[in-house]
Amino acid sequence: MKAEDVLPDNINSANFGGMQIRKGTIAAFLSNAMSFSNPASSSEQRQQAQDMIIEALPALKALHVFDVLTITDTNLRAVIDQHMANAGTGSATASIA
Repeated sequence: MKAEDVLPDNINSANFGGMQIRKGTIAAFLSNAMSFSNPASSSEQRQQAQDMIIEALPALKALHVFDVLTITDTNLRAVIDQHMANAGTGSATASIA
């Protein structure tokens, strides 16, 4: 499957798992995860990245991101697991079986 098979160029969002999710959600998460995990990031940059990651968690869960990807950064995984547990939506430690 190609990206345009999921969302064609003229479509910017779609319904996945009952949620309207914007194109670019996963790319934004990956960018924020890299910023959060980068030792050169300031504490302000890390906090901003963390806030955006937390905000995106319902969409990432609806897209089943954590059903196929494992977060290897232990600090980021702890943040995600804590917020997903608080929301009752599982954890970021699932991996491909």
